[in-house]
Amino acid sequence: MSGTDEGPTSRAGTTPGAGPPDVTQRDQSRPGLAELRDYRAAFGAAALPMAVVDLRGQIVTPNAALGGLLGADPASLTGRPAADLVGLSSDGPTWRAYNEVLRGTRPRLRCTRRLKHADGRLLWAEVTVVPMGDPAGGAERVLLSVADVSDRRELRERLRHLRMHDPVTRLPNRTLFFERLAGALEAPAAAQAPDSPSAQDGSSAPPGRIGLCYLDIDGFKAVNDTLGHRTGDRLLAAVAGRLTDCAEADGHRTGGHLVARLGGDEFAILVEDSSGTHQLTELARAVLAALQQPFEVAGHRLSVSASIGVVERSSADTSATALMQAADTTLYWAKADGRARWTLFDPERNAHRMTRQALSSTLLPAVERGEFTLEYQPLVGMADGIVRGVEALVRWNHPRFGLLAPSRFVPIAEEDGTIVQLGRWVLRSACLQARRWQLEHPEDPALFISVNVAVRQLWDSDLVADVAEILAETGLEPGLLQLELTESAVMGSPGRPLRVLQALSDMGIRIAIDDFGTGYSNLAYLSRLPVSVLKLDGSFVRGFRYEDGAHSSPADETIVEAMVQLAHRLGLTVTAECVETSGQAERLRRIGCDTGQGWLYSRAVAPERIAELIGARPPEG
Repeated sequence: MSGTDEGPTSRAGTTPGAGPPDVTQRDQSRPGLAELRDYRAAFGAAALPMAVVDLRGQIVTPNAALGGLLGADPASLTGRPAADLVGLSSDGPTWRAYNEVLRGTRPRLRCTRRLKHADGRLLWAEVTVVPMGDPAGGAERVLLSVADVSDRRELRERLRHLRMHDPVTRLPNRTLFFERLAGALEAPAAAQAPDSPSAQDGSSAPPGRIGLCYLDIDGFKAVNDTLGHRTGDRLLAAVAGRLTDCAEADGHRTGGHLVARLGGDEFAILVEDSSGTHQLTELARAVLAALQQPFEVAGHRLSVSASIGVVERSSADTSATALMQAADTTLYWAKADGRARWTLFDPERNAHRMTRQALSSTLLPAVERGEFTLEYQPLVGMADGIVRGVEALVRWNHPRFGLLAPSRFVPIAEEDGTIVQLGRWVLRSACLQARRWQLEHPEDPALFISVNVAVRQLWDSDLVADVAEILAETGLEPGLLQLELTESAVMGSPGRPLRVLQALSDMGIRIAIDDFGTGYSNLAYLSRLPVSVLKLDGSFVRGFRYEDGAHSSPADETIVEAMVQLAHRLGLTVTAECVETSGQAERLRRIGCDTGQGWLYSRAVAPERIAELIGARPPEG
């Protein structure tokens, strides 16, 4: 029975006239001739285009389907390079992978290629190359197959389109925008890579530039709220159409721009291969002009505008994150500057913003770490030139930005509330120093100390309790403390601020109005405030400049003289700020100013320098 079972196999595996082989010695893994004939028949009749390829990459045996795909007699394909027929040499990575399969160092290659069918239509084909036989023993052939995946590819493309496009405007959405942006930024880097064609042939492509107009619609929320989201969606679609028209009109020179809806009423126009700032600003102007024309939507005539942030820079010197941060910042500037406008990114303005953010985030820790210090500027009697008091001026020894003047950080501290903690520290430190001078110079009249107080301290802290506690702690007499508030902070401020000022005045503390003459100047209200001192703003004093014996602003002198007389009639003393010349000082003295402050006497200095001025009299003459 065993001989009967093996009879056909024995005949298939022998030559004519030879006896049957020893079945125990036959290689059981090799197919018989009948099986080989079956394989060849299946290979030749298969609908899947295939070819056997030798290790040189040349076709040994193509099947009929491959000839049909390529529009050639299958026999004519024998000996031809397989890679050329199916595009495996069209890009470096695929070509390298294909050769690795031929050499036996790679188990498989699968890639997708765009091929032209013999009937003229283009199709997407999945090309697969795998070794034939036992890979461990070293394959002598590889099998190439070409599968038409056009339907699958088309479905995938449709799904991708739906995933990558906004259903309301049909524009690319945020996902596609960032994909395109990333590709645009990667292209210059790839062109400069060592193995790029331009690098290999010694040429150097000019550095690419990229631009972005980032905009949102002014007044869109009102349309949604009043007319409904359906009308709002139609308006967005109409806006998208106009943006596309503007982009196409500008982008015909460079192959087109990408217009995308990023979400809500935010849109972006990406300009690859930008020709410079001028191109971006002209595009922004065109967009503004287009959107300012009324829209006819669902029976409504709607008028909107846009705010646009414009950024243009070298592709090699930026990233997607940096570009979008700059665009977002610039759009914010456009809105802050009044809307219905475009604003170009300004590195200096941005540096100021970044510095402001850095200062804001470190203000409170800086107070706790003791990074602040005080300098003192003398307040000098105009009649005798003797130092009567000093104004405490805070400085920030910032570890990164160096010594910062109050104008750099006090407005930030007022905005975020840190001024309460900082102001308390300044008040305590100044009172301690004033008391120290008093104890060190008991024979001389004590200097009063003047400290600036922000209006937020009146609202957000118990200033009266803080002052009482600090005076008790330091031992400084209330009459030696002067608190300065700006005119705009105290004029017309009923309620809590006025009650706080009155309580401080009742304690014997002097209240001074700083920068007087630049704010409300409500003189009737001035008579009801618990104020002891007016500090004239320096803008008036600067008009007192003497050149060849003539002063430059008679009107300023007249105004100052009137304010001094008014103050004296109200029982107030007057301090002139920003006194810089002896001519100014002389005229202010004749007008009747009580004290002066400015660089003529001294800039703000360390407490040791003030100690040298205590009790000192000006030189004669």
